[in-house]
Amino acid sequence: MKKWKHRLHEIIYEADTPAGKLFDVILLITILLSLVFVALESVSSIDSIYHDYLDIAEWIITILFTIEYILRIISVTRPHKYIFSFYGIVDLLSTLPKYLSLLFIGTHSLVAIKALRLLRVFRILKLTKYVSEYNMLLLALRKSRTKIFVFIFGVIVLCIIFGTLMYLIEDDSSGFTSIPRSIYWCIVTLTTVGYGDIAPQTPIGQLVASVIMILGYGIIAVPTGIVTAEMTKQNPIDQNTQVCPHCLTHSHKEAAIYCHSCGKPLNHVN
Repeated sequence: MKKWKHRLHEIIYEADTPAGKLFDVILLITILLSLVFVALESVSSIDSIYHDYLDIAEWIITILFTIEYILRIISVTRPHKYIFSFYGIVDLLSTLPKYLSLLFIGTHSLVAIKALRLLRVFRILKLTKYVSEYNMLLLALRKSRTKIFVFIFGVIVLCIIFGTLMYLIEDDSSGFTSIPRSIYWCIVTLTTVGYGDIAPQTPIGQLVASVIMILGYGIIAVPTGIVTAEMTKQNPIDQNTQVCPHCLTHSHKEAAIYCHSCGKPLNHVN
């Protein structure tokens, strides 16, 4: 039984073996097909003709996801670690909508059924665990979160100051009817979005707006530089796809024998 669970864990959670790579490829194709079917269902002209076929295809995909979810629970030592993890919740939410739609029958439940169908779009989150670069980016974001939070706080302070200043400079006819609305304009301008629903009319206001626009170009580049600096410190070559069967921790070194989080053996059968 332990050998069987060990083999199952290697196929589902690892990507170093041919069986593991095949499993990942099949799952990726299934996820992408599911997203295509969800998109096609939203097109009324297509759904009216191929509704039955799309429904059958969705049931097949749902059953495959259900089997995958059960196998993931079986193949780990501590199932609750997976069930209550981020990916465990995503996998569950990716499986439930089709089953829950059976409970909503009748015209009064059409809105609920539509909402449940839209939940299937979140299956795209299942793709993240199969992209190694995603783990690098996530780690870089975690390490730079303090700097980013400080930077965002500074931007918020600037928006409050400039928004209040514009409220004092411009009058209601320009659209600056309150401080919150002026802050909203400042955020839109600082991020270089520029909806155009509010615009300064006075020369002084336009001067301040010009300063905010120039600051916006520099501000956008700061978070990118912070995250990039953290990513350059990492060495992705020194990591593999091993996932601890006990605590589901990933990103172990290539020659690792024990999990760097819980200390239990990796892929070890007693």
